[in-house]
Amino acid sequence: MLEYAITARRIDAHGSLASVKDATLVLDTDLKGRPDAFNPVELLLAAVAACMIKGIERVTPLLNFELQGVEVRLKAARQDNPPMITSIDYELIVDTAESDQRLELLHKNVRKYGTISNTVARATALEGRVSRRTSA
Repeated sequence: MLEYAITARRIDAHGSLASVKDATLVLDTDLKGRPDAFNPVELLLAAVAACMIKGIERVTPLLNFELQGVEVRLKAARQDNPPMITSIDYELIVDTAESDQRLELLHKNVRKYGTISNTVARATALEGRVSRRTSA
């Protein structure tokens, strides 16, 4: 079983820092928000996106799937009482000439083997689709 750990600390009333390995990330923990950092919901969406992209990197060699790029777009819906994310919708946009069947196979594998996406999907509705972006 793998284990993960980070450290986060408050800098001031406007932000915090999270650290892991040689990386540091500024966190938006200001009650008024700040434009130069990810807030907690945006961090969650970024984690889902990173999971999906990493999953694609993992399965493309196994499937012998050719692609030139990937973009992930995510949107979350939040309710106020109790405060929680009620759903996350995503679109995987893959720059590829592979067939529609192969594109769906890639999507199926990303959904099946994503650590973060599987975890999030157990807590809220995680729905999405895959689409194609063709190279110019």
